[in-house]
Amino acid sequence: MSTPDCILITGFEPFDGEAVNPSAQLVLQLQGEVVAPGARVEAVVLPCVFDEALRALEGHLDRLRPRLVLCCGQAGGRSALSFERVAINLDDARIPDNAGAQPIDRPVFATGPAAYFTSLPVKAMTQALRSAGLPAEVSYTAGTFVCNHVFYGLMHLAQRRPWLRQAGFMHVPYLPEQGAHHPHAPSMALDTMSAGLRLALRTALQTAEDLHVSEGTIC
Repeated sequence: MSTPDCILITGFEPFDGEAVNPSAQLVLQLQGEVVAPGARVEAVVLPCVFDEALRALEGHLDRLRPRLVLCCGQAGGRSALSFERVAINLDDARIPDNAGAQPIDRPVFATGPAAYFTSLPVKAMTQALRSAGLPAEVSYTAGTFVCNHVFYGLMHLAQRRPWLRQAGFMHVPYLPEQGAHHPHAPSMALDTMSAGLRLALRTALQTAEDLHVSEGTIC
């Protein structure tokens, strides 16, 4: 059934030996919430498997016909909610996915462009979170693992789905409970992530044009 005011958010199952994935716990916390008038959240957890994750995402897109999609993934080592600005057409896996696949130097879509930019107002979202005291940043690399695979695939699929007006990707830090295995890595409480995600979604829905401010990096 068509749900034109649906917002789709996705996370990933645990991978690389982890018992949890904060992105999955995060999106499931918001399942069914109305984060803005007429904007209800649908949350799904994708497999951490090349190709299979993208097939699952495409099925959810066509089932729900969301106006906005924000996919989320774990980025161990980061200390802020990271809004990704660019997805590249490359799978280059340092580790195998959950099905044992480890593609190297393979395009996500053979006929796709080298890269896509997000259609989310990531600078406005970042500024809104910072103003609320929440750690946030614009990132220019989504990696070359399943997160980037899904981000690039989402933007590629959006080209032929005019009802999908805003789409992008957010990386999240480890949860504190993962600290036993990553004692020197930063982490963030799930409630902090949830507050940031809610505010990010509301800001995206309310922003027609992104801020013209610098969020660039030197290196």
